[in-house]
Amino acid sequence: MTTGTVVLEGLDRYALWDPMFEGARLVLNYRGERLSPTTVQGLSGGAFRIGGICPCAPTVAPAMGPQDLVRLLGYRAVWLSPLEGAGADDVTAWPQILTRIRAEVDAGRPVLLWHAFTMLEWDVVAGYDDAAGTLQGRGAYEGTDGYAEAPQDRAGAGDPALGAILIGERVGEPDIAGLEVASLQEAVRHARSQENARCCPGGPWRMLFGLACWDRWITGFRRPDYVASDGDHYCLGVYRTTHARAAPYLREVAERRPAAAPALTAAAEHLAAEAEALNAAADLFPGWMQPEKPDADLNRRVAERLQAARDAYARGVDEIATALGPLGAPAE
Repeated sequence: MTTGTVVLEGLDRYALWDPMFEGARLVLNYRGERLSPTTVQGLSGGAFRIGGICPCAPTVAPAMGPQDLVRLLGYRAVWLSPLEGAGADDVTAWPQILTRIRAEVDAGRPVLLWHAFTMLEWDVVAGYDDAAGTLQGRGAYEGTDGYAEAPQDRAGAGDPALGAILIGERVGEPDIAGLEVASLQEAVRHARSQENARCCPGGPWRMLFGLACWDRWITGFRRPDYVASDGDHYCLGVYRTTHARAAPYLREVAERRPAAAPALTAAAEHLAAEAEALNAAADLFPGWMQPEKPDADLNRRVAERLQAARDAYARGVDEIATALGPLGAPAE
Protein backbone atom coordinates (compact mmCIF):
# COMPACT_ATOMS: atom_id res chain seq x y z
CA MET A 1 0.00 0.00 0.00
CA THR A 2 1.27 3.47 -0.85
CA THR A 3 1.17 6.41 1.51
CA GLY A 4 0.96 10.09 0.85
CA THR A 5 -1.66 11.44 -1.52
CA VAL A 6 -3.81 9.40 -3.92
CA VAL A 7 -6.85 10.83 -5.72
CA LEU A 8 -9.08 9.01 -8.20
CA GLU A 9 -10.18 11.57 -10.75
CA GLY A 10 -13.42 11.52 -12.71
CA LEU A 11 -15.95 10.43 -10.07
CA ASP A 12 -19.41 11.70 -11.05
CA ARG A 13 -21.42 14.11 -8.92
CA TYR A 14 -24.55 13.04 -7.08
CA ALA A 15 -27.57 13.48 -9.34
CA LEU A 16 -30.05 13.70 -6.46
CA TRP A 17 -30.19 13.96 -2.71
CA ASP A 18 -30.27 10.35 -1.61
CA PRO A 19 -28.35 9.35 1.53
CA MET A 20 -28.45 5.60 0.81
CA PHE A 21 -27.96 4.46 -2.80
CA GLU A 22 -26.73 7.28 -5.01
CA GLY A 23 -23.19 6.84 -3.71
CA ALA A 24 -23.25 3.16 -4.66
CA ARG A 25 -24.35 4.16 -8.16
CA LEU A 26 -21.36 6.50 -8.48
CA VAL A 27 -18.95 3.79 -7.35
CA LEU A 28 -20.37 1.15 -9.69
CA ASN A 29 -20.40 3.54 -12.64
CA TYR A 30 -16.79 4.45 -11.91
CA ARG A 31 -16.12 0.73 -12.15
CA GLY A 32 -17.72 0.54 -15.60
CA GLU A 33 -21.48 0.21 -15.08
CA ARG A 34 -23.98 2.56 -16.71
CA LEU A 35 -26.62 2.78 -14.02
CA SER A 36 -29.04 5.69 -14.07
CA PRO A 37 -30.41 7.33 -10.91
CA THR A 38 -33.87 6.17 -12.01
CA THR A 39 -32.83 2.51 -12.20
CA VAL A 40 -31.08 2.63 -8.84
CA GLN A 41 -33.94 4.39 -7.04
CA GLY A 42 -36.44 1.95 -8.56
CA LEU A 43 -34.58 -1.28 -7.86
CA SER A 44 -33.54 -0.21 -4.35
CA GLY A 45 -37.08 0.92 -3.51
CA GLY A 46 -35.92 4.44 -2.73
CA ALA A 47 -38.41 5.88 -5.22
CA PHE A 48 -41.33 4.50 -3.19
CA ARG A 49 -40.22 4.66 0.45
CA ILE A 50 -41.53 6.97 3.15
CA GLY A 51 -40.98 6.52 6.87
CA GLY A 52 -41.06 8.47 10.08
CA ILE A 53 -41.58 11.28 9.78
CA CYS A 54 -38.31 11.98 11.60
CA PRO A 55 -34.80 13.24 10.80
CA CYS A 56 -33.39 9.71 10.43
CA ALA A 57 -36.24 8.22 8.37
CA PRO A 58 -34.53 8.25 4.93
CA THR A 59 -31.58 6.31 6.37
CA VAL A 60 -33.35 3.92 8.75
CA ALA A 61 -36.47 3.02 6.73
CA PRO A 62 -35.07 1.75 3.40
CA ALA A 63 -35.96 -1.59 1.85
CA MET A 64 -32.28 -2.59 1.91
CA GLY A 65 -28.82 -1.21 2.55
CA PRO A 66 -26.28 -0.10 -0.08
CA GLN A 67 -24.36 -3.36 0.36
CA ASP A 68 -27.53 -5.34 -0.42
CA LEU A 69 -28.16 -3.40 -3.63
CA VAL A 70 -24.55 -3.87 -4.72
CA ARG A 71 -24.81 -7.63 -4.20
CA LEU A 72 -28.10 -7.81 -6.09
CA LEU A 73 -26.35 -6.10 -8.99
CA GLY A 74 -23.74 -8.85 -9.08
CA TYR A 75 -20.84 -7.45 -7.05
CA ARG A 76 -19.09 -8.55 -3.90
CA ALA A 77 -19.48 -6.14 -1.01
CA VAL A 78 -18.03 -6.10 2.50
CA TRP A 79 -19.40 -3.83 5.19
CA LEU A 80 -16.82 -2.92 7.86
CA SER A 81 -18.03 -1.13 10.96
CA PRO A 82 -16.52 -0.21 14.33
CA LEU A 83 -20.00 -0.44 15.85
CA GLU A 84 -21.11 -3.63 17.59
CA GLY A 85 -24.59 -4.74 16.57
CA ALA A 86 -24.72 -2.66 13.37
CA GLY A 87 -25.29 -5.75 11.24
CA ALA A 88 -21.95 -5.31 9.49
CA ASP A 89 -20.08 -8.19 7.88
CA ASP A 90 -17.06 -7.48 10.06
CA VAL A 91 -16.69 -5.37 13.22
CA THR A 92 -13.32 -3.66 12.83
CA ALA A 93 -11.56 -0.87 14.71
CA TRP A 94 -11.56 2.48 12.92
CA PRO A 95 -7.76 2.62 12.28
CA GLN A 96 -7.99 -0.72 10.46
CA ILE A 97 -11.01 0.48 8.47
CA LEU A 98 -9.05 3.55 7.40
CA THR A 99 -6.18 1.31 6.29
CA ARG A 100 -8.61 -0.74 4.18
CA ILE A 101 -10.05 2.45 2.66
CA ARG A 102 -6.58 3.61 1.62
CA ALA A 103 -5.84 0.21 0.09
CA GLU A 104 -9.07 0.33 -1.94
CA VAL A 105 -8.28 3.80 -3.25
CA ASP A 106 -4.74 2.67 -4.06
CA ALA A 107 -6.30 -0.12 -6.12
CA GLY A 108 -8.50 2.35 -8.02
CA ARG A 109 -11.74 1.54 -6.22
CA PRO A 110 -13.78 4.31 -4.54
CA VAL A 111 -15.32 3.40 -1.18
CA LEU A 112 -18.68 4.07 0.44
CA LEU A 113 -18.13 5.69 3.84
CA TRP A 114 -20.77 6.74 6.33
CA HIS A 115 -20.50 10.35 7.55
CA ALA A 116 -17.34 11.07 5.55
CA PHE A 117 -18.41 14.52 4.30
CA THR A 118 -22.15 14.97 4.90
CA MET A 119 -24.14 14.52 8.09
CA LEU A 120 -24.83 10.82 8.72
CA GLU A 121 -25.23 9.74 5.09
CA TRP A 122 -23.36 7.29 2.84
CA ASP A 123 -20.70 9.27 0.95
CA VAL A 124 -18.03 8.24 -1.56
CA VAL A 125 -14.30 8.41 -0.79
CA ALA A 126 -12.16 8.84 -3.91
CA GLY A 127 -8.89 10.00 -2.40
CA TYR A 128 -6.79 10.65 0.68
CA ASP A 129 -3.99 12.96 1.78
CA ASP A 130 -2.00 11.60 4.69
CA ALA A 131 0.04 14.75 5.16
CA ALA A 132 -3.12 16.80 5.60
CA GLY A 133 -4.92 13.97 7.38
CA THR A 134 -7.91 14.19 5.05
CA LEU A 135 -10.16 12.13 2.80
CA GLN A 136 -11.56 13.41 -0.48
CA GLY A 137 -14.74 12.57 -2.38
CA ARG A 138 -18.39 13.38 -2.82
CA GLY A 139 -21.67 13.39 -0.93
CA ALA A 140 -25.25 14.38 -1.69
CA TYR A 141 -24.59 18.04 -0.92
CA GLU A 142 -20.81 18.14 -0.41
CA GLY A 143 -18.27 17.91 -3.20
CA THR A 144 -20.67 19.05 -5.89
CA ASP A 145 -17.94 21.06 -7.65
CA GLY A 146 -14.46 19.93 -6.69
CA TYR A 147 -14.10 17.00 -4.30
CA ALA A 148 -15.11 17.56 -0.70
CA GLU A 149 -12.40 17.21 1.92
CA ALA A 150 -12.74 16.21 5.56
CA PRO A 151 -10.56 14.85 8.39
CA GLN A 152 -9.81 11.14 8.14
CA ASP A 153 -11.18 10.49 11.61
CA ARG A 154 -14.50 12.29 11.04
CA ALA A 155 -16.40 9.16 10.01
CA GLY A 156 -15.09 7.23 12.98
CA ALA A 157 -16.54 9.84 15.32
CA GLY A 158 -20.02 9.80 13.78
CA ASP A 159 -22.95 8.85 15.98
CA PRO A 160 -23.57 6.17 14.93
CA ALA A 161 -20.28 5.26 13.22
CA LEU A 162 -21.49 2.77 10.61
CA GLY A 163 -18.14 2.42 8.85
CA ALA A 164 -17.32 1.61 5.23
CA ILE A 165 -18.63 -0.57 2.42
CA LEU A 166 -15.96 -1.98 0.11
CA ILE A 167 -17.22 -2.98 -3.32
CA GLY A 168 -15.26 -5.86 -4.80
CA GLU A 169 -15.26 -7.63 -8.14
CA ARG A 170 -18.27 -8.53 -10.20
CA VAL A 171 -19.20 -12.14 -9.60
CA GLY A 172 -22.49 -12.57 -11.44
CA GLU A 173 -25.10 -11.16 -13.77
CA PRO A 174 -28.07 -9.52 -12.04
CA ASP A 175 -31.59 -10.77 -12.71
CA ILE A 176 -32.95 -7.34 -13.65
CA ALA A 177 -36.38 -8.69 -14.63
CA GLY A 178 -36.73 -10.43 -11.29
CA LEU A 179 -35.44 -7.40 -9.40
CA GLU A 180 -37.99 -5.17 -11.11
CA VAL A 181 -40.89 -7.38 -10.10
CA ALA A 182 -39.55 -7.65 -6.55
CA SER A 183 -39.26 -3.86 -6.34
CA LEU A 184 -42.90 -3.45 -7.35
CA GLN A 185 -44.05 -6.05 -4.83
CA GLU A 186 -42.08 -4.32 -2.10
CA ALA A 187 -43.49 -0.92 -3.09
CA VAL A 188 -47.03 -2.20 -2.51
CA ARG A 189 -46.16 -4.06 0.69
CA HIS A 190 -44.41 -1.00 2.10
CA ALA A 191 -47.22 1.39 1.18
CA ARG A 192 -49.79 -0.79 2.91
CA SER A 193 -47.65 -1.68 5.94
CA GLN A 194 -49.46 -1.79 9.27
CA GLU A 195 -46.25 -1.97 11.30
CA ASN A 196 -46.76 0.21 14.38
CA ALA A 197 -49.90 1.64 12.74
CA ARG A 198 -52.03 0.77 15.77
CA CYS A 199 -49.80 2.47 18.33
CA CYS A 200 -51.86 4.22 20.98
CA PRO A 201 -52.24 8.03 20.98
CA GLY A 202 -50.06 9.43 23.70
CA GLY A 203 -47.91 6.29 23.77
CA PRO A 204 -44.23 6.02 22.82
CA TRP A 205 -43.38 7.39 19.37
CA ARG A 206 -42.86 4.66 16.79
CA MET A 207 -41.80 4.69 13.15
CA LEU A 208 -44.67 4.47 10.65
CA PHE A 209 -44.36 3.48 7.00
CA GLY A 210 -46.13 4.07 3.70
CA LEU A 211 -49.67 5.39 3.85
CA ALA A 212 -49.71 5.30 7.64
CA CYS A 213 -46.69 7.60 7.64
CA TRP A 214 -48.27 9.94 5.12
CA ASP A 215 -51.40 10.20 7.29
CA ARG A 216 -49.44 11.05 10.44
CA TRP A 217 -47.37 13.64 8.56
CA ILE A 218 -50.51 15.35 7.25
CA THR A 219 -52.20 15.21 10.65
CA GLY A 220 -49.24 17.03 12.18
CA PHE A 221 -49.45 19.92 9.74
CA ARG A 222 -53.22 20.16 10.14
CA ARG A 223 -52.58 21.41 13.68
CA PRO A 224 -52.46 25.25 13.70
CA ASP A 225 -49.87 25.13 16.50
CA TYR A 226 -47.47 22.78 14.70
CA VAL A 227 -43.91 24.03 14.06
CA ALA A 228 -42.01 22.27 11.26
CA SER A 229 -38.90 20.46 12.52
CA ASP A 230 -35.63 19.18 11.09
CA GLY A 231 -37.40 15.90 10.38
CA ASP A 232 -39.94 17.59 8.15
CA HIS A 233 -37.28 19.50 6.25
CA TYR A 234 -34.92 16.55 5.81
CA CYS A 235 -37.66 14.21 4.62
CA LEU A 236 -39.01 16.82 2.20
CA GLY A 237 -35.51 17.42 0.88
CA VAL A 238 -34.79 13.74 0.26
CA TYR A 239 -38.21 12.42 -0.76
CA ARG A 240 -38.84 15.22 -3.27
CA THR A 241 -35.83 13.94 -5.27
CA THR A 242 -36.03 10.19 -4.73
CA HIS A 243 -39.79 9.98 -5.35
CA ALA A 244 -39.37 11.97 -8.55
CA ARG A 245 -37.72 8.82 -9.98
CA ALA A 246 -40.77 6.61 -9.45
CA ALA A 247 -42.67 7.70 -12.58
CA PRO A 248 -39.77 7.34 -15.03
CA TYR A 249 -38.86 3.98 -13.46
CA LEU A 250 -42.38 2.65 -13.93
CA ARG A 251 -42.43 3.85 -17.53
CA GLU A 252 -39.16 2.04 -18.20
CA VAL A 253 -40.53 -1.17 -16.72
CA ALA A 254 -43.77 -0.76 -18.72
CA GLU A 255 -41.81 -0.67 -21.98
CA ARG A 256 -40.52 -4.18 -21.24
CA ARG A 257 -43.80 -5.53 -19.82
CA PRO A 258 -46.62 -5.02 -22.36
CA ALA A 259 -49.15 -7.08 -20.40
CA ALA A 260 -48.71 -4.82 -17.36
CA ALA A 261 -48.06 -1.61 -19.29
CA PRO A 262 -51.53 0.00 -18.91
CA ALA A 263 -51.50 -0.25 -15.12
CA LEU A 264 -47.82 0.71 -14.85
CA THR A 265 -48.36 3.73 -17.09
CA ALA A 266 -51.33 4.82 -14.99
CA ALA A 267 -49.25 4.34 -11.84
CA ALA A 268 -46.52 6.51 -13.34
CA GLU A 269 -48.99 9.33 -13.94
CA HIS A 270 -50.16 9.24 -10.34
CA LEU A 271 -46.63 9.10 -8.92
CA ALA A 272 -45.56 11.99 -11.14
CA ALA A 273 -48.39 13.97 -9.51
CA GLU A 274 -47.15 12.85 -6.08
CA ALA A 275 -43.66 14.15 -6.84
CA GLU A 276 -45.07 17.44 -8.08
CA ALA A 277 -47.09 17.90 -4.88
CA LEU A 278 -44.05 17.03 -2.72
CA ASN A 279 -42.04 19.65 -4.58
CA ALA A 280 -44.79 22.19 -3.96
CA ALA A 281 -44.77 21.40 -0.24
CA ALA A 282 -40.98 21.68 -0.02
CA ASP A 283 -41.03 24.98 -1.90
CA LEU A 284 -43.04 26.51 0.94
CA PHE A 285 -39.79 26.42 2.97
CA PRO A 286 -37.30 28.29 0.73
CA GLY A 287 -33.70 27.89 1.75
CA TRP A 288 -34.66 25.45 4.50
CA MET A 289 -36.40 28.26 6.31
CA GLN A 290 -37.73 26.91 9.59
CA PRO A 291 -40.49 28.89 11.31
CA GLU A 292 -39.63 29.79 14.88
CA LYS A 293 -43.26 29.86 15.97
CA PRO A 294 -46.57 28.34 14.81
CA ASP A 295 -47.87 29.59 11.47
CA ALA A 296 -51.41 28.30 10.95
CA ASP A 297 -51.65 29.51 7.34
CA LEU A 298 -48.32 27.93 6.38
CA ASN A 299 -49.34 24.68 8.05
CA ARG A 300 -52.63 24.63 6.16
CA ARG A 301 -50.89 25.10 2.81
CA VAL A 302 -48.30 22.42 3.58
CA ALA A 303 -51.02 19.99 4.69
CA GLU A 304 -52.97 20.56 1.46
CA ARG A 305 -49.93 19.74 -0.65
CA LEU A 306 -49.00 16.71 1.42
CA GLN A 307 -52.58 15.46 1.17
CA ALA A 308 -52.44 15.78 -2.62
CA ALA A 309 -49.14 13.88 -2.64
CA ARG A 310 -50.49 11.18 -0.35
CA ASP A 311 -53.63 10.65 -2.44
CA ALA A 312 -51.63 10.45 -5.68
CA TYR A 313 -49.21 8.00 -4.01
CA ALA A 314 -52.14 5.81 -2.90
CA ARG A 315 -53.62 5.75 -6.39
CA GLY A 316 -50.23 4.93 -7.87
CA VAL A 317 -49.71 2.05 -5.47
CA ASP A 318 -53.13 0.64 -6.32
CA GLU A 319 -52.17 0.64 -10.01
CA ILE A 320 -48.86 -1.06 -9.23
CA ALA A 321 -50.81 -3.74 -7.34
CA THR A 322 -53.00 -4.19 -10.42
CA ALA A 323 -49.91 -4.51 -12.63
CA LEU A 324 -48.52 -7.32 -10.50
CA GLY A 325 -51.28 -9.67 -11.66
CA PRO A 326 -50.15 -9.77 -15.32
CA LEU A 327 -46.57 -10.07 -14.04
CA GLY A 328 -47.48 -13.29 -12.25
CA ALA A 329 -46.70 -11.83 -8.85
CA PRO A 330 -49.95 -10.64 -7.29
CA ALA A 331 -49.72 -8.32 -4.30
CA GLU A 332 -50.24 -10.00 -0.95
